[in-house]
Amino acid sequence: MLTQEFDTIAAISTPLGEGAISIVRLSGNDAVKIAASVFKGKNLAEVSSHTINYGHVYDHETLIDEVMASVMLAPKTFTREDIVEINTHGGIAVTQEILQVLLRHGARLAEPGEFTKRAFLNGRMDLAQAESVMDLIRAKTDKAANIAVKQLNGSLSTLINNIRQEILEALAQVEVNIDYPEYDDVETMTTQMLVEKTAHFQKLLENLLATAKRGKILREGLKTAIIGRPNVGKSSLLNQLLREEKAIVTDIAGTTRDVITEFANIGGVPLELIDTAGIRETEDIVEKIGVERSVKALNEADLVLLVLDASSTLTDKDRELLQLSEESNRIILLNKTDLPEQIEIDHLPSDFIRISALKNENLDAVEEKINAIFFSGEIEAQDATVLSNARHISLVESALSALTDANESLSAGLPVDLVQVDVTRCWQILGEITGEAAPDELITQLFSQFCLGK
Repeated sequence: MLTQEFDTIAAISTPLGEGAISIVRLSGNDAVKIAASVFKGKNLAEVSSHTINYGHVYDHETLIDEVMASVMLAPKTFTREDIVEINTHGGIAVTQEILQVLLRHGARLAEPGEFTKRAFLNGRMDLAQAESVMDLIRAKTDKAANIAVKQLNGSLSTLINNIRQEILEALAQVEVNIDYPEYDDVETMTTQMLVEKTAHFQKLLENLLATAKRGKILREGLKTAIIGRPNVGKSSLLNQLLREEKAIVTDIAGTTRDVITEFANIGGVPLELIDTAGIRETEDIVEKIGVERSVKALNEADLVLLVLDASSTLTDKDRELLQLSEESNRIILLNKTDLPEQIEIDHLPSDFIRISALKNENLDAVEEKINAIFFSGEIEAQDATVLSNARHISLVESALSALTDANESLSAGLPVDLVQVDVTRCWQILGEITGEAAPDELITQLFSQFCLGK
């Protein structure tokens, strides 16, 4: 909980740096009063809610900047408190100075995520929706943003709350049957009802959990290692996937001497592309370290893009890499197809893809292959109930485990009041997703991961 429930907080809500504008945000009971004390123009205490007002910010008699001040009165605001947002010119010095003036006039510097935390504590959103705010900020592709927006609008919360309500009704029915039995075989009837209900709940959670792999990939991305011996075109491939010249490309073996990591949007899937140093035997100490890191990246990758030179015959190093990556989620790319083909394709697995990184040819096939490996085809981004948050996935798994325990107890013939304990545990665990049953320590820890000013 907040240490001072009604104090007024302030923070810069835009990234620091040069830009057209910066926004300094105030929230709390005294937000308008504090802003009015440094603002010259209209009296902010008298303007209508949800208006933007022209004026200047002063520190006593010293002019700081020409600004626009937006006034939004509770409860129709993000935090359900009075909010003032001061739009200033986007310079580091002027933005910081306006923040300091507000702090000197009674505001407190907000903690990371404290605006969103207040929105949660004031009932503006539940915990799952609050977490989706940060997911939306961090989304690297349109599909990841789509999932975050739908969760922010309450799609996941509604599903979880509906399941919890069904569980609660089942538990209530068990209590009624036990406390007010109308028939002699009430134990048998109640057990049968629980068997049917727990099977139903289990199916609902299993269906939700089935979306977790896809959702987690769209949220966090695929760690993708581009491997191959020197001069097969790994850096050219990286540049094409990124659509910019990020890696240096030359005909000299060993140009890439370290691991280069960048994010790319490939068909809506965020790939954390790792361009590795060409794997070969070398006496160069720096290059040798790069090669060791390349092997480590291969072992830790979710996806391996193994690049082979189609214009030359297979080497011992090619064969070694084929063997090393055999157990990985691997796509074999035969590069340099713009040159006469010399590689022995009968010595390769049949699912290779021919590309030309130099001429950007057939890279669409790589995107299709990624979808086939990880999503069994097209990504259903319109699904409103995709699990993408690791905390949510873990809690659904725990809730499912509680239902499994309940089913085992029913099969063993244990009394229904003991089975109730596991079903109740499932209900409580699901409540942690939306914050209905989340401890204060968890809430504090979650919001501490947010950026300052959000």
